[in-house]
Amino acid sequence: MLFDAKVTISMDGVGRAIDNVFIERLWRTIKYDHIYLNPAESGNVLRDGLETFIEYYNEDRPHSALGDATPDEVYYRSRLQRRAA
Repeated sequence: MLFDAKVTISMDGVGRAIDNVFIERLWRTIKYDHIYLNPAESGNVLRDGLETFIEYYNEDRPHSALGDATPDEVYYRSRLQRRAA
């Protein structure tokens, strides 16, 4: 039935577990560094807290995998380098 309706049930294939590793690592960090430490009293409080944490994660939190730079620093540096090239 899915085949006839041209429905794709999965975008991953065998041996493609690496596809999700980055987003899984991000959500692990969000859960352990924010959600579990700051239980939200409502959905609105959770949304506001996530917004604040993600801004911190991208703008202020150094990442060892990025040479202790922030994701924003790496992203904007690469954009400037592409423009200069």
